[in-house]
Amino acid sequence: METPGNKRVEAISFDLDNTLVRYERSPGDVLQATFDKHGFEPIFSVEQYYARYDEFAETCDSMNELRSECFAALASENGHESQLGRDIAKAFSNERDQSNVELLSAADRILETLSREYRLAIVTNGAQDAQQQKISAVNLERWIETVVIAGHDTPPKPSPGPFRRVTRSLNAAPATTVHVGDSLETDIAGATAAGLDSVWISEDAPTREFDPTYRVDSLGDLYPSPWSREPEK
Repeated sequence: METPGNKRVEAISFDLDNTLVRYERSPGDVLQATFDKHGFEPIFSVEQYYARYDEFAETCDSMNELRSECFAALASENGHESQLGRDIAKAFSNERDQSNVELLSAADRILETLSREYRLAIVTNGAQDAQQQKISAVNLERWIETVVIAGHDTPPKPSPGPFRRVTRSLNAAPATTVHVGDSLETDIAGATAAGLDSVWISEDAPTREFDPTYRVDSLGDLYPSPWSREPEK
């Protein structure tokens, strides 16, 4: 019988943003720079943008379209003309460089090590053009076999759809695939719904609502892998 300490794993999928890569300038910094540089009133917060991102990612074909529609809606909801939101979105796009990302600490070491033993994939929400630019900017193709950008061909995480697609693409069973991510609400919930074990990267304790199979403090703690360690007694 398999136990958490000797589980057979053949494939690993990873979330992208804040799991493998991060912007060298955060979206909050870029939004504030956009307001400051162009003299715009700060009519919405980056937290409001985050809250609506996945909603617009489902219906928009590009990052520029996503941002334009999202910012227009936020402007209108905050009592301004929707065109002002579109103007801010255009200025934000000029300020933001999607390729201006970097690998998180230990990512190259961990991916290089794990790729020798497992088939690796990415499952990420977002606009296809933006996510692909990030992947290419840090050459994740060195280690990653399959990328699923959820929100177009499949519903976004936490739907089980993108996780099922990645296991089919890797020719791996859900029971022998593990998903790694930093979000309980999207990564852990979606992986669990698709029948995958999960690794939550966080120094916090999980909530009762979401129950990751494993928890590690940082990406660097993925090796030795938690599913191969002897269970604590």
